This record gives sequence, structure tokens and C-alpha cells, in this order.
Amino acid sequence: MISTRIRGGLGNQLFQYCAGRALALRHGVDLSLDLRDYDRPKAFKVGLDHFNITTVPPENLPPSKEDGVIKLVSKLLRGGGMKTYRETSMGYDTGYERLGDNTHLKGYWQSERYFWDVAAQIREDLQIVTPPNAKNAEMLAEISGCTAVSLHIRRGDYVSNEKYNAAHGTCDLNYYERAAGFVAEQVEAPVIYAFSDDPAWVAENLKLPFEVRYVGHNDGDTNYEDLRLMAACKHHIIANSSFSWWGAWLNPDPAKTVIAPTRWYADPDKTNPDILPESWLTI
Repeated sequence: MISTRIRGGLGNQLFQYCAGRALALRHGVDLSLDLRDYDRPKAFKVGLDHFNITTVPPENLPPSKEDGVIKLVSKLLRGGGMKTYRETSMGYDTGYERLGDNTHLKGYWQSERYFWDVAAQIREDLQIVTPPNAKNAEMLAEISGCTAVSLHIRRGDYVSNEKYNAAHGTCDLNYYERAAGFVAEQVEAPVIYAFSDDPAWVAENLKLPFEVRYVGHNDGDTNYEDLRLMAACKHHIIANSSFSWWGAWLNPDPAKTVIAPTRWYADPDKTNPDILPESWLTI
């Protein structure tokens, strides 16, 4: 069995799932999800149950502080548990290639390189199986009838949390203006679908010389709906966010244009040279 620790928001959860799933496929074994991080109050919820994934209950997980003191000490004394492998860098970790069965993954694994060779299976796994509600079904129909371009502005904790703001920062409006202008040079009559965790701010501040439709009816509990809407668009302008990364990646059309920010992190000491697929463009 392979297990993978799940933590953070939906975008992070998807990367963690995919790294575990790819490793499990290579060894022909089952995958389990370590969800202990969510036993404590969190800003995010597990969202993977909305996807076409199949896992098995975890067994023999290595010790974790989420177990509580008694269970933690008991496991340490027994010396049991799977062998933990911690991601060694923010970019692609070549040590992953040498991992065997009975491995417990800890990390973020934010690169397509971990699962590119099983991408067809990953796309099947990541089909959203929860039916869309009426509003989202209506918007999906709209998107299918135009040259839809998803545009994602990540604010939320990137703005309110001082630590996250220093590490990640936000893409400025000039980035979105330039990216939208580039897409408009490639396609006729683009319709921008603007997604954000702060839709009121976006509606007030994002001004583009194209038709813009603001998407603000989904919340944190239904963020998978936004992901499905993004993936249904023909082209994508993403933020420095794993959430819109997945919105773009889940569009299987090889002719899509995806534009990403050149700088993924505000902190100059942080870098992931493998975050973007080779075919994506940067501004």
C-alpha cells in the first residue's frame, strides 16, 4: 500500500492525491489517504470525495502529532508504521522515482512530472462526479456556447495572512490585463469568466476591454464547482495558485492557451522550477 498525507486546500489536496496515486499505480498497489491533519479545526475541508477516486482505509500509518500524545507515544514505542518519505525540495524531487511499496508520502508534490506518465488515468480519477446544481449547470451551458476564458484572482489568505502574503503575494492587475490582451490576440470574441475568493473586489477593480462575467456564487464548500467551470473554459489565465493550476490542467484540450505568472512566489528565496507544464506560457 501507498499512503499520502492530505493537507491544505483543494488544489494542494489534488497534487498530494496524484503523487500518491501515481506511485501506487507503478507498484500495482492500493492508495490510502492520511486525513489526520483535518482532525483539528482547519480553514479548509477535504474536497476529494467529489471526484472519481477510489482509495482504501489507511493502515499502519507512521506516528503523527494529529494522533494525540498517547497514540503517538505508543506508535513510537512499537516502532511500527509505514516508511515516511518527505519531499526534499519545492521543485521535482528525483528521490520520488526510487520509492518502493509501503511508503507514506509527506509533501506538496506540485509538479505534473510526478504523474505525467499516468496522466490519462489521473484525468479519469479527477472527473467531478457530484452533479452540478442548477446555477452551475446553467453556467456550464453558457461556457460551452462561447470562447470562454477562465481568469482566476486569488486573494483571501494571500492578502489577510501576513505570512502567506510575504511568501506568495498576489498577481497585480497589470498581469491580468496583459494576459487577457494576449489571449484576445489569439482568439476571436473572448468571454472572460472571472473567478475569485473575493468576487466583490474583482468586480470593482478588474476592468478589461472584453466581455467579463463574474463568477461569485460558489463558496468554500462548493469550490469544486468553480474548478469544473474553469476546466470547461477553452483557455485559462491562472493566478499563482494551485487551485487555478488545476482548473487549467483539467481542460484536456491540447489546443488550449494557458497563461501563468512568471513569478510564482513573492519571496525570492522560494522557487519551484517545475510548477508549470512546458506548454504553458508565462507573463
